[in-house]
Amino acid sequence: MVELAPGLGHTAARLLDRAPGSYTGVEYDESAAAIVRERIGTRGRCVVGEAAGTGLPDHSADVVLGEAMLTMQTDRHKAEIIAEASRVLRPGGRYAVHELALRPDDLDDRLKNEVQRSLARSIKVNARPLTIAEWRRLLTDGGFEVTSVTTAPMALLEARRLLADEGVARTARITANLLRDRQALRRVLDMRSTFVKYRREMTAVSLVATKVAG
Repeated sequence: MVELAPGLGHTAARLLDRAPGSYTGVEYDESAAAIVRERIGTRGRCVVGEAAGTGLPDHSADVVLGEAMLTMQTDRHKAEIIAEASRVLRPGGRYAVHELALRPDDLDDRLKNEVQRSLARSIKVNARPLTIAEWRRLLTDGGFEVTSVTTAPMALLEARRLLADEGVARTARITANLLRDRQALRRVLDMRSTFVKYRREMTAVSLVATKVAG
């Protein structure tokens, strides 16, 4: 199992609780990789590499995971990361992603651009979420067959979601830190305002795709 950009290692820890045959995280620099290593201990490893150039051997994994990372890339870089996932996977291997999607599939281009610009402005990253049809096409063009698509309400930064993900103690610490850092608090509130404003146009989506043999 390979996870691209495991971040703080929260997902990695949950994955390892299920005792996969192996786990390799790929992070962009040593300091980020060190955070993951501290969290997972000896149960897996985390190497330094780019999502579009992991340095891992060809056909060396059965599963590649990516959580909330493709959305933050340009269309060209999205395709490069998907190509790298395909290279690392064995034929028949699965690529699973959890991303932000726009809806419906025929969303007006003007509104689509408006949502993308608002997201980029609020999170300070050039976020480019796609419609579900566009996500499917991107994976298909990359040599995959999409076998599962699941959506969920966009609940990022909602109190109930934060509590469910982080627990009471960690949520309290996050809140206290934000209250001490007014600039960070303004940024989070701006992000939440954007999510609320476009809640009808945004959804969370997970896609599982199988690498086509040949």
